[in-house]
Amino acid sequence: MKYQVLIGGAVLASALACSAQMVASHAPTLTASTPARETTGQTLAAPAQLPPGNPVARVNGSVLTDRDLAREIQAIFPYAQVHNGVPKSMEPEMRKGALDMIIFEELVYQEALRRKMTVPPERMKRAEADFRKQFASEQEYNAVVQAEVHGSRPLLREKIRRSLLIEQLLKSDVNDRANVSELEARAYYKANPKKFYHAELFTIQTISILPPENGNPDVVKEARNKAEDVAKQAKATNSYKEFGLLAEKYSDDDWHVNMGDRKAVEADKLPPPVVKAARAMKPGQVSDLIQLGPDYTLFRLNAHVAAGTTPFAEVKAKLMVDLKKEKTEKLRADLDKKLRRTAKIEVL
Repeated sequence: MKYQVLIGGAVLASALACSAQMVASHAPTLTASTPARETTGQTLAAPAQLPPGNPVARVNGSVLTDRDLAREIQAIFPYAQVHNGVPKSMEPEMRKGALDMIIFEELVYQEALRRKMTVPPERMKRAEADFRKQFASEQEYNAVVQAEVHGSRPLLREKIRRSLLIEQLLKSDVNDRANVSELEARAYYKANPKKFYHAELFTIQTISILPPENGNPDVVKEARNKAEDVAKQAKATNSYKEFGLLAEKYSDDDWHVNMGDRKAVEADKLPPPVVKAARAMKPGQVSDLIQLGPDYTLFRLNAHVAAGTTPFAEVKAKLMVDLKKEKTEKLRADLDKKLRRTAKIEVL
């Protein structure tokens, strides 16, 4: 049996409808999700395969268990089952990160209780329904409830309530405060012009004919003839696809498996003869055959962007996302420090 689990963690994610999925066993909980880590609903092993629930830490007297820790590690590294567990070299760091996460989550929950925060009845009802929808049958649902909360529906409700309280506090203290306005993004853009500068770029597809090393004159001549023939065919192409199919058929370079497409390349990373030819071409044109040492190459120019600063309109959306992520991580770290300052935490 397998069932879906939504990871717990430090900062809220947007998938509110799924926030009632299970993560911890030490106290009533179903976790809130986090934007610091993508929320993808990980599939966990059957409860019988999880650790027995031995203590790994105490947070103001509340016990966190090895089962909580295992769930968190699996959330961080969801491919553990495929790879027969976490790679040995990653285990210490993975365990520390997961332990820090479940401790933080417990601190957030306790802070929500201290503030006397509550969950509206309708929100609880929706969360319970969302949790139930994960399971294909009543039998599967009952098996998980039995394994997680010994069949106790009231305890299941408490797990869900705990998750929603964590979600609620993180929304007010982290997510809502991390929003970035266009005005803030524009101010950052103006204050950091170097971050938005780009070198001269050429977007090209290439076809390269590479003669064997130390080939005899006949082999070299044969390569030259092949290159000239391919160049004629390339000149006759009229589209990205036509040139790309030719590259896949004849090119010897590493990009032939991708229609010869090298995407956008900075000018200083291309051979000078290629740059010189590209600067004299228009997008859509195919170059003449160019000899680079013993090798022959030609290319299709798909785009040429002069060096300069990318306009704000083109970077705005990504910049706002990036700034919000940075702000979220800082707010989360600040909250973590604040909550730990007065907490008694014992790692067992």
